[in-house]
Amino acid sequence: MDARAVAATITEHSSRALSGGEVVVDGVTVQEAGRRRLVRILLARDVSDLAAEDTTSGVEPLSLDEVAAATREISDALDSCGAMGERPYTLEVSSAGLDRPLTTADQFRRSVGRLVKVTRTDGSTLTGRLTSAAPDELTVEGEHGTDRLTPTDITKATVQVEFSRPDRKDD
Repeated sequence: MDARAVAATITEHSSRALSGGEVVVDGVTVQEAGRRRLVRILLARDVSDLAAEDTTSGVEPLSLDEVAAATREISDALDSCGAMGERPYTLEVSSAGLDRPLTTADQFRRSVGRLVKVTRTDGSTLTGRLTSAAPDELTVEGEHGTDRLTPTDITKATVQVEFSRPDRKDD
């Protein structure tokens, strides 16, 4: 079975193990590492229960406890289903890092309220706060005003690191 088929099987079993919770599988990669395989599973907050008209409320990131609980469930599911076969593997489960590009409507929706850098199809860039994320339109408030973009206007988008947010008190 090739790596893509293995990743699809892992995604299926991992998603089933997490069903009914607030955590979903956001990506799976499988790499050969000598005699072992390295399985990386990215998790995210489930946004499927948000009302379709709610495009502006923030979504809490996953806590370490949620990732740890999901890791146990996924590990048990993969061990019991036999999807990994007899070869040893290393399982890494985490939430996506800031360097991961935003590519899906759910990823944009989870990033509402965050500072984003967008590269448009014309090559120009825009950095601003993502204030709304609907499947067909994104709103970014930058220093030069508000921009409304469609997913087809964007070639790349990433969340930017912020050490302190101007609209929140530091805890």
